[in-house]
Amino acid sequence: MTARTKAFIFLLIAAILWSFGGLLIKSIAWTPMAIAGVRSAISVLVLLAVIRRHHFTFSFSQIAGAVFYAATMITFVSANKLTTAANAIILQYTAPIYVALLGIWLLKEKVQLYDWIVILAGISGICLFFIDKVSVGNQWGNVLALISGITFACMIVFLRMQKNSYPLSSVFMGNVITAVLMIPFAFYAVPRDAGSWMALLALGIFQLGLSYILYSIAIKHATALEAVMIPLLEPVLNPLWVLLFLGERPTTWAFIGGSIVIFSLIIHAKIKSTPMASDS
Repeated sequence: MTARTKAFIFLLIAAILWSFGGLLIKSIAWTPMAIAGVRSAISVLVLLAVIRRHHFTFSFSQIAGAVFYAATMITFVSANKLTTAANAIILQYTAPIYVALLGIWLLKEKVQLYDWIVILAGISGICLFFIDKVSVGNQWGNVLALISGITFACMIVFLRMQKNSYPLSSVFMGNVITAVLMIPFAFYAVPRDAGSWMALLALGIFQLGLSYILYSIAIKHATALEAVMIPLLEPVLNPLWVLLFLGERPTTWAFIGGSIVIFSLIIHAKIKSTPMASDS
């Protein structure tokens, strides 16, 4: 198995782990800010336990990756508090557009016509997926969600810049920043039920800790654009778990939109696997 194949598998697993976020967060009787802080704090412990030695070069790309990681966590959680979950996820997943543009400029990674087609198809599919839940109000939340898409893209680009060094150290630093900034919100109405704490542990250990360990390994062997396009599965899978565990059934538009996202990613993977696409 080649390093790139492993990278795609790790990206897929990371997307699956991320997709459980909605289900787990729904089950926690706490504020989103507190959840973000405690989730990152638990993730810090996971990264310390799994990665015995962190490499802090304090290079521009490492610090920038950490700052944009923390900004993504904070703005996305804040957006979910101030606008609908549908608005938040759609606006955040405009990130592939920014990654494509930044990748050309900062990473010198080529973007082909079929990449743009898949990007637009994927974003269109996500829009269809949440078409019945989109709201035109809650403008501050929408602005923060849009910002989270930009910070998510910047995070990916700066992690990719560290393909020959230690991108996981940026993730570690980013979790520390998020925990320090958000932990103060955790002292208000602390949940007492065991279910909430089990969900928090799952968020910190698997949905954030393990997922970003795999993501940091994968991004060393996948392009920045690939590292943001495969996770487009996250918003498609997220409602699937809610359906299976909570019984919330997606609409026909959601089914169509999800099918478009999955089909476009399969076509993109098939094209990228051909010798002509690999050599371009």
